[in-house]
Amino acid sequence: MPTPLARSKVKKEQTWNSESVFPSPEAFDAEVKSILEILPAIKAFQGHLGDNPDTFLRAMDALESLAKRAAKVQVYATMSSAVDTADQRGAAMSGRAMSALSQVGAMTSFVDPELLSMGEAKLRQWIADEPRMKLYEQYVDDLFRKQAHVRSAEVEEILGMARDSFMTVRTTAHMLANADFKFKPAKGSDGQKVELTQSTFDAILNTSDRKARQTAWENYNDKYLEYKNTLASNLAASIKQNVFNMKVRGFNSSLESTLFNGDVPVEMFHNLLDIFKKKLPLWHKYWRIRRKALGVKTLHPYDVWAPLTTRKHKVPFTKAVDWISAGLEPMGAEYVNAMRKGCLEQRWVDWSPNAGKRQGAFSTRVPKDTHPFILMSYTDDVGSMSTLAHELGHSMHAYYGSRAQPMIYYMYPSIIAETASNFHQAMTRGYLLKSNPDKYFQIALLEEAMDNFHRYFFIMPTLARFELETHQRVEKGQPLTSDSMIELMADLFSEGFGGEMNLDRERVGITWGTFTTHLYIDYYSFQYAIGISAANAIAKRIMDGVPNAAQDHINFLKAGSSQTPLELYKTAGVDMSTTAPIEDAFNVLEEYVDRLGVLTDK
Repeated sequence: MPTPLARSKVKKEQTWNSESVFPSPEAFDAEVKSILEILPAIKAFQGHLGDNPDTFLRAMDALESLAKRAAKVQVYATMSSAVDTADQRGAAMSGRAMSALSQVGAMTSFVDPELLSMGEAKLRQWIADEPRMKLYEQYVDDLFRKQAHVRSAEVEEILGMARDSFMTVRTTAHMLANADFKFKPAKGSDGQKVELTQSTFDAILNTSDRKARQTAWENYNDKYLEYKNTLASNLAASIKQNVFNMKVRGFNSSLESTLFNGDVPVEMFHNLLDIFKKKLPLWHKYWRIRRKALGVKTLHPYDVWAPLTTRKHKVPFTKAVDWISAGLEPMGAEYVNAMRKGCLEQRWVDWSPNAGKRQGAFSTRVPKDTHPFILMSYTDDVGSMSTLAHELGHSMHAYYGSRAQPMIYYMYPSIIAETASNFHQAMTRGYLLKSNPDKYFQIALLEEAMDNFHRYFFIMPTLARFELETHQRVEKGQPLTSDSMIELMADLFSEGFGGEMNLDRERVGITWGTFTTHLYIDYYSFQYAIGISAANAIAKRIMDGVPNAAQDHINFLKAGSSQTPLELYKTAGVDMSTTAPIEDAFNVLEEYVDRLGVLTDK
């Protein structure tokens, strides 16, 4: 593993196009100041939304403009701090953005309570009489669906003001793990030290050097264990905040509160976990195949990502873009050309591993007058190609949604978010499995598929089970400690390993501590599994040649949140009100496991 570059040494073409958002940090500062200065003008609409449709529409136009500007501020600050977490200016901008967005939320919190006080009949009449009001029909539908859980304007304003302080626990976890943690180097089988950082950890786990994998995995988790009490207190505070919000809004559980807010049936959560538990023997089968293929007596958690052959498949960034584009060719020239241009000309992707870059990968959601942006650490392999495909799926969702919808409907629901991303991976994988019959490349592709399913159909459902139990404990007034959470996590993984893998209870049990983003977004983890289920169903329709299937998916991307989640999925041709897509996705997983077993036999 090469030593990560200093951020200052990264080539410009490998960095995100920050100047397309704001030409300089000074311009960012000026925009934040300007946004705060116009808030009183927004507040002036309070008490007048019900005067007449014209006043309502002027208010909504003002809020639309404010939302666009706030989104640009957020993405600039987020990307600036994420590409180099040690950069104090970036951290300061992130703090300023969070504070400003909290003030925006507090100042605009009067809207929903005031509309509710007007009464549904009045708004429905406006929609019937004024064509320009038709745009807000879905918004009104959703507003009155939530009516029983919306508080008074005064309480809503207080909740909006509290948002900034509530976000602090997530920021603390992020800064602790990404800016403050310094990991003990891994050590290769040749005795050489291998620098371990958040941006190199995944790459080390993907090497064939078992000693390097073992020491990287142990040293990484040991750092989290060193701070287990701080991390536990921080996560417990986040869970308590969720429970507080649940009680304030009059729900029976935090699960019900979170899913109701996204218009997601609670049954979807429980159906997923029930199917997951029923399918655990399939994972046990995969662990046996992997252990045999690696030729090891005992499989360990750090062997989950190890390559099953010694053949190397170098995939430079530009080749990955070519392959992803070929896989998405059924989506049409407009789709592919926008994606290629984003990667190769407009600098959507900040892809070089560098010192200080935060762990993982993400894609931003921004208004149509700028680009979606991706943060990742690309390492010239099949796994990096898969990550790029995944994040480009998010980016294309943002690209189409922002151009088709006003800001009120642009932010597609979180239950939808992981569908477009996993769709890209399924399409790219399907293309490469057909076009390159080389046995060893097929194994590499199936390993990529298993890495993806492992994260979304094993890790995420396991985290969801952990979330449910920890939230229920807090709801019952029971304490959460680092040791109790480690024990719970270890028990859940023990069930998932099924005796086929060594269980290092302490290091496996601290897994919750390493998810400094996912577990701070209430009940988000299970939605990955829903997303991959729908994604494979959509990809199958297109690869099977179902008429208009590609356009159905584009319409799904364009729809944003202008329909309910279940309606959005039906737009794409998938019925997520049934368990069939989840069952079918597990069938895809089983096919991959069996194919991998055959290819690696002997």
